[in-house]
Amino acid sequence: MNQRKPFPSQGPRSSGPATAAPAKASTGPSLWQQLDAVAQCLQGVLEGQSSRSVLARVSVSLRPGVQALLFQVLRQLGRAQALQKQLAARTPPPRVAALLSTALALSWDEAQAPYPPFTLVNQTVEAAKRGAARAQAGFINACLRRFLRERDELVAATEALPQAVWNHPAWWIARLQKDHPGDWEAILRANNAQPPMTLRVNLRQGSRQAYLAQLQAQGVQAQPVAESGLQLAQALPVQALPGFAEGRVSVQDAAAQLAAPLLLQGLAWPQGRPLRVLDACAAPGGKTAHLLEWAQPQSIEVTALEIDAERALRIGDTLQRLGLQAQVLVADASQPVQWFEAQCAGQPFDAILLDAPCTASGIVRRQPDVRWLRRESDVRQLADIQARLLDTLWPLLAPGGRLLYCTCSVFRQEGDAQVQAFVARNSEARTLAAPGHLIPGKADKAGRLADNDPGDHDGFFYALLQKAR
Repeated sequence: MNQRKPFPSQGPRSSGPATAAPAKASTGPSLWQQLDAVAQCLQGVLEGQSSRSVLARVSVSLRPGVQALLFQVLRQLGRAQALQKQLAARTPPPRVAALLSTALALSWDEAQAPYPPFTLVNQTVEAAKRGAARAQAGFINACLRRFLRERDELVAATEALPQAVWNHPAWWIARLQKDHPGDWEAILRANNAQPPMTLRVNLRQGSRQAYLAQLQAQGVQAQPVAESGLQLAQALPVQALPGFAEGRVSVQDAAAQLAAPLLLQGLAWPQGRPLRVLDACAAPGGKTAHLLEWAQPQSIEVTALEIDAERALRIGDTLQRLGLQAQVLVADASQPVQWFEAQCAGQPFDAILLDAPCTASGIVRRQPDVRWLRRESDVRQLADIQARLLDTLWPLLAPGGRLLYCTCSVFRQEGDAQVQAFVARNSEARTLAAPGHLIPGKADKAGRLADNDPGDHDGFFYALLQKAR
C-alpha cells in the first residue's frame, strides 16, 4: 500500500484494518460487488435494520468480506458522513449516499484502509455504474475524485466535529461525558476497535490449563482471564477450536463470564433439594450454560426464560452442544402469571439472574450498528422495562436469596441509577459486593476483581442484591 502520513486527529483509530476478502480472487467476487453489497447493507442500517438482518440477505460467497467491510464502515461512519456533507451540497438519494459513505469511511484514513484509496474509489464508481445508482455514477465519480485531490483539507475541516472525530452520535458522546467524565474517551476508543475473542473453558470436561496447552501446541496464543476464560491473541473460526463441537469451550466475553460466579459463589445451598435458579431473558444461553457448568457437581435446576421463540431455540442448541439440561420456557419474564405457577409450581427461586434488555452501549465494538440504530429516547424506554422487570421478579425470590442484575450497558441510567432507585423503594433489598460499571477495553483498576481479572472486556454493569430473610 502506498502509505501516507496519517491525518492529525485527537479521535480514536481502529486497532487494525478489517479482514476483507481480496479485491479479485480467481473464482471469488470482485471488490465492486462487495462494495455494492456493503452500501446496500449500510442503507438498511440507516433505515433502522440491524446489521444481522441485512447481512443475512447477502449471498454466502460475499458475506464474509461484506461483513468485515461493513463493520469497518460503521466504525467510521461519523467521519464519512461529515466528509460527504462537504462534497455534496444537497443530500443525495439513499443508495448514492450509502455508496459515498462506504467509500469515504474505508478510505479517509489510508493507514487503516483495507485497500489503497484510489482502488476503493475506482471500484465504488464501478459499483455505481453496475448497480441501482448508475444514473448518479458521474456524480459519485466527481465527489470521490475531488476527495482524492483534497483529502487532507477535507479531513482537517471535520476535526472540530465530535461526531466525526469519535464516530458516535452527538447525544451518545454527551451522555458518556456526563456518566463517565474520566473514562468517556477510553470508552469511545474501545468502541471503535475490534474486540478480542474470548473463550470460556468448560471445567466439567477439563482444566483451563490443559486446554491452553492444547491451543499452544497448535500455535494458538492465549492468556487466562476471569475464572475459566482464555483470551485469544487472534480470532479463529469456532470450527478451528479443539473440542468446540463436543462442548469443551464456548465463546463468551470475559465481562459476561463474571455473572455465574457472582451469583452463585458463597450462596448457601439448600439441603435435600437442588438450588432453584431463574435465568430471565436468557437467550442465546451462554450464561445459562455457565451457571450449570459452575455449579457442578452440586445439584442445580435452572429455568431459562426467553420471550422470542426463535431465540429460545438457540438456548436449546447451546445446552445440547455442552451436554447440559435446563427448563427452557418461551415466556415473558415480566408476566409471571403466565408461567410461574404452571411451569415452576409457584416455588420461589433461590437465585435470579436478570440480564435485562438494554441499549447494548457496552458492546458497540462487537455490534457497531447499535450506535446508529439507537435513539436517545430509547435509554428511558429501556430503563422503564428494566425497572418493571426488577419489580416483577423480586417477589419470586426466596427470603435470603440473591438477584444479580446486569446489563451490557455503560449508561448509568441502566446501571447505578437503576439499582439505587430499586433499593430505595425496596427496604428488604441490600446490595452485596459487585463490580458495578465495567469500562470496555480495560481491566478493572480498583482491585475489586483481583482474583477474577477479566482482562480486556466489553462494557457491562453488575449489581448483586440479597433479599432479607
